[in-house]
Amino acid sequence: MYVVIMGCGRVGASLAAALERLGHEVAVIDRDRDAFRRLGSDFHGRQVVGMGFDRQVLTEAGLGRAGAFAAVSSGDNSNIISARVARETFGVEHVVARIYDPKRAAVYERLGIPTVATVPWTTDRFLRTLLPGGVATSWRDPSGTVALLQLPLHEDWVGSSVRELEAATGSRVAFIMRFGTGVLPDAKTVLQADDDVYVAARSGTVSDVTSIAAKAPEEEN
Repeated sequence: MYVVIMGCGRVGASLAAALERLGHEVAVIDRDRDAFRRLGSDFHGRQVVGMGFDRQVLTEAGLGRAGAFAAVSSGDNSNIISARVARETFGVEHVVARIYDPKRAAVYERLGIPTVATVPWTTDRFLRTLLPGGVATSWRDPSGTVALLQLPLHEDWVGSSVRELEAATGSRVAFIMRFGTGVLPDAKTVLQADDDVYVAARSGTVSDVTSIAAKAPEEEN
């Protein structure tokens, strides 16, 4: 695939290098020529100096034949404008923009442009490293309102129904990994030993949900 990256900071340079290692052809855009030093001598793709939302610059970078476009500069506005130009003007199928403001990310997701909300994502990565299992989330919506997490359960939850777990925790069971296979449960589904249970919960309730699930169900009645 031919991929165009807007922004040659540490993320853009790392992404470009990773794509080349996977055998893709890459072009990188940045307004600062010195930024291309981050690419290193092993980079064989195109380097285009200019503003990433300028149509002429995007044309020069070969966006017209690109299968994917990533906007990863340090500016939210620049990223979203260039992403929209790539999608709406050049018809690029796979477009993603890095966004620092999670509220903006939610708006752009509704416009059909996938975003990576840097601050919530980074926070969750730190939590996953620092805190006991089950507190950090596996996924969070761009607005940071809803979190998806793997929920460690007390062994006494085995034999209880999904409805009972949801009622006790205030969460919703999204899916269960059972013997290596994903299961979409209904309210009557019974929890089994060795199930990996993933639930959706409001971000502010994650700690409470985890705490309740870690106790035997009779302790909550």
